[in-house]
Amino acid sequence: MLVFKISPAADWLEAEQLGRFEGAPIDLQDGFIHLSTASQVVETAAKHFAQQSELLLIAFEAEALGDALKWEPSRGGALFPHLYRSLDPAEALWAAPLPIGADGAHIFPAAAGV
Repeated sequence: MLVFKISPAADWLEAEQLGRFEGAPIDLQDGFIHLSTASQVVETAAKHFAQQSELLLIAFEAEALGDALKWEPSRGGALFPHLYRSLDPAEALWAAPLPIGADGAHIFPAAAGV
């Protein structure tokens, strides 16, 4: 199963240079890296990244993230993947631009399966 992180492209580029991604400010505040499944990521983008451009959608294999990945209730009681460690950018399966369409919604790559 794939899980996704939406990140400003500049932040992910910096993480690639450093060899680790500690998370966005909200991740650091909450003590874990917020991730989403394919069925959750469109709503995540709309709720937390509305009208933001220069974003990347980064895919990870959930099982490969190990025991630090916890499934915890969040929006509406749905279980969301939360990662309780930093990410090594090499763990990413792929990263793709997340542009904004004419309707103001983000356009997801076909590989995301949303």
